[in-house]
Amino acid sequence: MSNVLVTYFSASGVTRNVAEKIAGENGYDIFEIKPVEKYTSADLDYMDKNSRSTIEMNDKSFRPPIEETCDVSAYDTVVIGFPVWWYTAPTIINTFIESVDLNGKTIKAFCTSGGSGIDKCVSDLQNTYPELDFAKGMRFMGNVSKAKEWIENE
Repeated sequence: MSNVLVTYFSASGVTRNVAEKIAGENGYDIFEIKPVEKYTSADLDYMDKNSRSTIEMNDKSFRPPIEETCDVSAYDTVVIGFPVWWYTAPTIINTFIESVDLNGKTIKAFCTSGGSGIDKCVSDLQNTYPELDFAKGMRFMGNVSKAKEWIENE
């Protein structure tokens, strides 16, 4: 089995819980993508056109700064987890992708979402980074029993 790194961004804790379960149950390494400035509940109010998340998501070139990045060179597969914002990956995921060398790696994206699926998120990332190898993504609602098979076999 190839080496697997589970990375994730979590604004409210839901994605963190899923990422920790996936990594913990399968012995994978884990890395949290942390914004320099944490998101408050007001920042995440998608109904407010002036909220931080709305402003960031409306500017496709915006890259929220992250506290640190990590060395992915030892891993064959990098899993990237995030909540779905505006039907796609939050722009902080772009910040992370652009901070590491994912060339030659298999990238598996997973999302946490009450309603939105992962397919548009993955196709948006593939369109933004056509040189990278994005595999089929997965949405998790809390039950991660299928994670190992998805990460290691698909």
